[in-house]
Amino acid sequence: MTTESRSITVSGISVQIERKDIKNLHLGVYPPNGRVRVAAPLVVSEDAIRLAVIGKLAWIRRQKTRFSEQPRQSAREMVNGESHYFLGHRYRLRVHEQPGKQYVAIRGMASLDLFVNAGRSTEQREAVLLRWYRQQLNELIPPLLAQWQATLGVQAKAWGIKKMKTRWGGCNPLAQRLWFNLELAKKPVQCLEYIVVHELAHLLERRHDERFMAVLNKHLPKWKQQQELLNHLPLANEDW
Repeated sequence: MTTESRSITVSGISVQIERKDIKNLHLGVYPPNGRVRVAAPLVVSEDAIRLAVIGKLAWIRRQKTRFSEQPRQSAREMVNGESHYFLGHRYRLRVHEQPGKQYVAIRGMASLDLFVNAGRSTEQREAVLLRWYRQQLNELIPPLLAQWQATLGVQAKAWGIKKMKTRWGGCNPLAQRLWFNLELAKKPVQCLEYIVVHELAHLLERRHDERFMAVLNKHLPKWKQQQELLNHLPLANEDW
């Protein structure tokens, strides 16, 4: 449970501190604007936190620069001719107003057909598309999980899909539950595979330490390229 949340400034960078009943200090830089957050144990002093941040200043600045340079889509209006992505491919949206079932279908190599009832709002049209994205991930993820659980010798008890603003995936090692960002439906399959392997690897190693990296290096040698691809693809427009 968080007992304190406050902000400090270190070398001109605003840092949000959240004190928790945890054992280790965790520092993260989050999209879309490079927000810096430190989760710190209750017993760690502010001076110690400042030193930890100072020790990571070069990395923090690189991360903030990367986020500032990453392309972003404008807000989607869900109208004809608009660009939308699925598994890394760009499609032009074609909206068809009709009674009855509302659904999405890919036509050829370039069109994403959205069938909706007449008079639907932008939000309602988008909800149909997001539902379709979720359906696609529900089909794509299970075979990847089956393959990589066998390879890594682990077994997740549960997994789910949700919209996440700061992470592509998540793992609760104690509950053995995995989460995947709905936005992954827009990214190439190799990016989805990387996140599946990354989160499963946390069932072996909880932290991003050398042992965790060794698991990825052994079983997914191209993970760094996949991570780099994921981090350079356009971000969705979000009300962050």
